[in-house]
Amino acid sequence: MTVRDAGRDQFRHFLTIPTRWMDNDIYGHVNNVVYYSYFDTAVNQFLIAAGVLDIHNGEVVGFVVDSGCAYFAPIAFPDTVHAGIRVAKLGNSSVRYEIALYRNTDPLPAAAGHFVHVYVERAGNRPVPIPDAVRKVLSALVIRP
Repeated sequence: MTVRDAGRDQFRHFLTIPTRWMDNDIYGHVNNVVYYSYFDTAVNQFLIAAGVLDIHNGEVVGFVVDSGCAYFAPIAFPDTVHAGIRVAKLGNSSVRYEIALYRNTDPLPAAAGHFVHVYVERAGNRPVPIPDAVRKVLSALVIRP
């Protein structure tokens, strides 16, 4: 199953994000760059709420090294976005998230993308293994065929 065809049941965690007036562009829909903000917000909110991301003092943090987005239907203010996240690959020092953005009550995503974090030690920006506590939390998001 591709993310384009993914129903909401294919995702392990959701964050509801209200669109803002300023998200719309001159064409009357949410501008493409805002979708990446939704991805970033959904993933990092999950990690912060799970207690495994300290954005100010954490010694190990995830850097985005790859991302992408495909757009299937427009989203516009005042729509509500339901961002579903799942883990497609959990490696030694990296994790690949798949994120689907559902508009209001739509059963299929309006957009879908991916986001890869490589875990690094903050002081020197060198890759390190994903910390055990983070790995445990991420494991709950892993999709199984």
